[in-house]
Amino acid sequence: MHEGCAGSFENGKQVVDKVRMMGFAEQYMPMPMEIECGECGKGFEMETFEGRCPECGMVYGVTPCHAFDPANVMAAGIDY
Repeated sequence: MHEGCAGSFENGKQVVDKVRMMGFAEQYMPMPMEIECGECGKGFEMETFEGRCPECGMVYGVTPCHAFDPANVMAAGIDY
């Protein structure tokens, strides 16, 4: 069920699953974000609501409602 911007997530897999389910995974965010990978420590630019670290393959997701702050980006797992 769609909870709009009030929805909360326990982990990054839930965020990525939601973004994929809603069809936003490959859509560009209003503004790209610079992300530091929690797995390998490398920085990369996240341009879409689902992103992947080019160094280690860690998958990240953020919902459109929360795409204004890198603190809202959550890791789902390597090659998730």
